[in-house]
Amino acid sequence: MSSMTTLLFPGQGSQYKGMGENLFDQFPHETQLASELLGYCIKTLCLQDRENQLNHTRYTQPALYVVNALTFYRRLQNNQTFDYAVGHSLGEYNALLSANVFDFATGLRLVQKRGELMAQAQGGAMAAVIGMTYNQIENLLQEYQLLTITIANYNSYRQLVISGPATDIEKAKTIFATYKRVMFLPLKVSGAFHSFHMHPAEQAYEKFLETITFHSPSVPVIANCNANFYHPAVFRKNLAQHLSHPVQWSKTIEYLLAQGEMNFEELGPGNVLMGLVRKIRDNE
Repeated sequence: MSSMTTLLFPGQGSQYKGMGENLFDQFPHETQLASELLGYCIKTLCLQDRENQLNHTRYTQPALYVVNALTFYRRLQNNQTFDYAVGHSLGEYNALLSANVFDFATGLRLVQKRGELMAQAQGGAMAAVIGMTYNQIENLLQEYQLLTITIANYNSYRQLVISGPATDIEKAKTIFATYKRVMFLPLKVSGAFHSFHMHPAEQAYEKFLETITFHSPSVPVIANCNANFYHPAVFRKNLAQHLSHPVQWSKTIEYLLAQGEMNFEELGPGNVLMGLVRKIRDNE
């Protein structure tokens, strides 16, 4: 049996000033279209970031989507096929784009709206907890009655992300700090993403999704919110729930590894997702 290929598209946190440097001039049509739709120069934002906007959700999401998309289009020029597409959080939109569920401009409109709604969710925070299992984290949150905090990303077996009100994440920090082999890394976000605190944004986004037309995926795409395949009946539900449900990355990669000999390719800035695949493969 021949090996298969899964494309991986990164999400928020992978952005950096200078990303996409060799892509914008290679794809002038898409670059211009993105700038027109967004109302600012996407190339200038990604390469120069003069006003330090690249780490603000409202700007991060469209910028990453565009760089991920152009990286994919460069791969397409070589006529290389692939068997599955998955994305981490925002990256899921690029997975859907690669499977022809919508076109470049439609995807950009979606992530622009998503970024705007998520930017409105203030007062929240997120932190990566490295060195503890899901059960250990859950038990600690229960023990200290931090019931406003939930697990937002199941990145690997001992790398998880928690999400909740900023004051409670700060309390959690002091608790986790008492464990010697545990790292607690606050993330640069202003909202409690991928948690029930995002329900208002989810409802607003659901209404916006009603205006969008989706097409059946040309390759299988696995959803973050439930680690199941996308199909036409679940597009709007999945994309709305994507805001308030955790990213089931471990389950997604487990499924793909179980399909046989699988090659993974990360398309976009950095190689965070390849690192997570290795950890899951090695049972870490």
